[in-house]
Amino acid sequence: MAASDTRSEWDVIVVGAGGAGLSAAAEAAALGRSVLVLEKNASPGGSTSWAVGTLTATNTAWQRRAGIQDAADWHFEDLSRHNGDLDARDNLRLRRILVDQSTDALDWLVSLGLVFVGPMPEPPHRVARMHNVVPNAKAFAHCLARHCRSLGVEIRTSVRAAGLVVQQGRVIGVECRTDRGRQRFQARYGVVLASGDFSADRELKALFARPEVVDVDAVVSSSTGDGHKMAMAAGATVVNGDIVRGPILRFIPPKKDNFLRRLPPSTVLGRIMAWSYRHLPQCLLRPFMMGFLTTALGPSPNLFKHGAILVNVEGRRFCDELEGSGLAVPRQPYKVAYIVFDQRLAEQFRAWPNYVSTAPGISYAYLADYRRNRSDIFRCENTLERLAISLGVPTQTLARTVESYNASDSQGRGPISQGPFYALGPVKSYCVFADGGLKVSESLEVLDGSEQPIPGLFAAGSTGQGGLLLEGHGHHLAWAFVSGRIAGRSVAQRPTPTSREQA
Repeated sequence: MAASDTRSEWDVIVVGAGGAGLSAAAEAAALGRSVLVLEKNASPGGSTSWAVGTLTATNTAWQRRAGIQDAADWHFEDLSRHNGDLDARDNLRLRRILVDQSTDALDWLVSLGLVFVGPMPEPPHRVARMHNVVPNAKAFAHCLARHCRSLGVEIRTSVRAAGLVVQQGRVIGVECRTDRGRQRFQARYGVVLASGDFSADRELKALFARPEVVDVDAVVSSSTGDGHKMAMAAGATVVNGDIVRGPILRFIPPKKDNFLRRLPPSTVLGRIMAWSYRHLPQCLLRPFMMGFLTTALGPSPNLFKHGAILVNVEGRRFCDELEGSGLAVPRQPYKVAYIVFDQRLAEQFRAWPNYVSTAPGISYAYLADYRRNRSDIFRCENTLERLAISLGVPTQTLARTVESYNASDSQGRGPISQGPFYALGPVKSYCVFADGGLKVSESLEVLDGSEQPIPGLFAAGSTGQGGLLLEGHGHHLAWAFVSGRIAGRSVAQRPTPTSREQA
């Protein structure tokens, strides 16, 4: 047994090895603290590795090269436009921190070897602010974990934090479940919770959110709110727990990673891709980028407005696709459905403005892109009967479903009558993320119900979202790195615990 396996005390313990946790660990280690990172999955990354990989920031080198003038104050204002009716619930102090420090976080990531392309536009941002990492989002964990290890951080995987160790009102460690049974790790300076959101946890969704999202699967199945539960047991409170993004229809992910997802997340490869992005014509780049675009994205509502319908595995139409389809799909057998349409609609979804899917900062995907890149969810047959056989649904039921839809199309969406006939799917309803985070101070200390800091406890990323709204693309990742770095510095700079506290 290695000596490090028997060690039980560090200066700082970080729960979660996603973008926020690894950032916190790196900052604390850079200040000379011994740091242990606990990750329940088999490898670092968390939800950060599942992201598209967009980070939104202002006054960046990429903007300046593109001749774009920007300001953090403009970004602050534009976030209100993103928030819409929810804007009054935003934490403006944390929003100010986000817009003021996101550029520094982006530059820090670049200094660690990460490579970005951009900027890309996303209304209602008044200027282009989105920056995409290349070759893929796995590069975040790859570079951050490498940097942490170079600073002496110990990262232990397949270790699930189960509770906080509290002594005389101060958090002094973490209780964990490991393959060796329960273990306790002590932290001299404090604990940072960076374990993600609770979009996959029925208990917390039932406690905070509307009932219809409780049984909806999450995009990231490991987002079970472990940090939220541990902190709540120590007196913490959750802000905006009712805001759960979903249910949202998405195509099921491929069983195997495609070419882009399998690319090694190396700096050299990222630089080659960034150079290509800047210099090669789009006609050469587009087929390559589409390999990422069509991995696990959602269907555009325009498909249904133009006449596509949803059918379940029994071949039955079960809802008005323009009203609440995200809520209806989870109630179907196996929680899946298929999008069915004909050649008339297929002709319309070959070019702008009728796209099947979109991804921030990359492009739009049309029907031909799905035929090429997601053959596992694309079907085209000359007759409805053959389409039903291809889908494995009852042929007569599907025929009656389409006939009934055509007869009752009071909205004038258009009939499904012109072969060949198409199906995309399965699609599922997902909870993409939960916005509810622990109430925190501006230094990312976790606060109790009286808004007093819980000594020794900090939170970052989705766990420490603190009422901050992160609408639009690129803000969740930006907050992960910004808040993680602040939390890491804050816990490392705490006054040295007295011997009495450690006793």
